[in-house]
Amino acid sequence: MSFGEKFPEREIQQSMTSIHSSRQLGDAIRTARKQLVLTQPQLALAAGVGVRFVVELEAGKPTVRLAQVLRVIEALGGEITLNGLPGATVQAHHEGSGDGA
Repeated sequence: MSFGEKFPEREIQQSMTSIHSSRQLGDAIRTARKQLVLTQPQLALAAGVGVRFVVELEAGKPTVRLAQVLRVIEALGGEITLNGLPGATVQAHHEGSGDGA
């Protein structure tokens, strides 16, 4: 459950953001967290990751684990959408799928 679902009374501005670097991803995560009025420890707890991970993610560390990034994005009420890739359409969200780690 995301914070948007837990706190529907909070007015949240939703937008689509193009991400081209780990720094831009970190900035987007930080902006969303602050808009939800969350501390880094609160977000870490909600996503099931460590505070250090959230700090490094927001700082743009390029070697973070994708499974944990996805948990943080989900906890913030977001999702990742890929555009412009060749090939067949793939179902974007598989419930219960492993992270391959």
